[in-house]
Amino acid sequence: MDEAEATRLAGEAVDLAGGARMIYRNPRQAFSLNSMKNFTIDGHKIEVRWGEISSPAIATVAGYVFEIHDTGIELLIRPPKPR
Repeated sequence: MDEAEATRLAGEAVDLAGGARMIYRNPRQAFSLNSMKNFTIDGHKIEVRWGEISSPAIATVAGYVFEIHDTGIELLIRPPKPR
């Protein structure tokens, strides 16, 4: 999977979870039962995790990690390249 496809899938999952603004503006407690949602889109598993006071809201897909901001998502981490 390339970065563009991962970005598209993560963005779609964030939209399904209520949108970037909803996720960013409504932090959850770590022990909350609804602090995370999992989606399967086009056969790929995407995890959307609401932020807390000291950690950002993130979406992960195939090793890519995206930070969720008020206006959208931003790539934080790429999966390691094989040597």
